[in-house]
Amino acid sequence: QVQLVESGGGLVQAGGSLRLSCAASRSIFSFNAMGWYRQAPGKQRELVATITSGGSANYADSVKGRFTISRDNDKNTVSLQMNGLRPEDAAVYYCNARARIRSQDYWGQGTQVTVSS
Repeated sequence: QVQLVESGGGLVQAGGSLRLSCAASRSIFSFNAMGWYRQAPGKQRELVATITSGGSANYADSVKGRFTISRDNDKNTVSLQMNGLRPEDAAVYYCNARARIRSQDYWGQGTQVTVSS
C-alpha cells in the first residue's frame, strides 16, 4: 500500500502564495504520473496539475501561469507552488499518484487551502 501525505495548506490573502508538498512512502519512480486535484464545497473534484515520470507537466486552464508543479526524486516528493491565489482557489487539495503496476491510483488525505478577499 502506498502512503501519500500532503502538507503546506493554510490561510492566505488574495494575491498571496502557498507551497504544497506531497511525500510518498516509496520511490516516485514507481509512478507513471503524480498530480494535484482539488475539491471545493459543493463541487466535483477537479484536476489542477500533473507531472509525468519524464517531467512533462499539465495544468488546468484556471491555474496556468500561476501554479507550478515539480518533483524531487531524491526526497520522493511532489510540490505545487501556488502564486497569485484567488478566492476561487480555496479548496481541499489532494495528492494523486498512479502506479506503473496495474495503473493503480493512490490518494492523500488532503490539505485545506483558504484564500481571503
